[in-house]
Amino acid sequence: MEGKKGMDKLKSFSRECMRVLKITKKPDKDEFNAIVKVAGLGMIVIGLIGFIIQLVEYVL
Repeated sequence: MEGKKGMDKLKSFSRECMRVLKITKKPDKDEFNAIVKVAGLGMIVIGLIGFIIQLVEYVL
């Protein structure tokens, strides 16, 4: 019986994945550029926070 439950879950999961893929769209150039800028800014901020923490540890 466990095998059937596993297959049902797998089929349900694959249906959900296909549904999500059908409703998603490829971003246009402006949207992509905005995503890249925000992600890059986030990486820079996190890197600076890490650098400051390392610097404070070194000084102390």
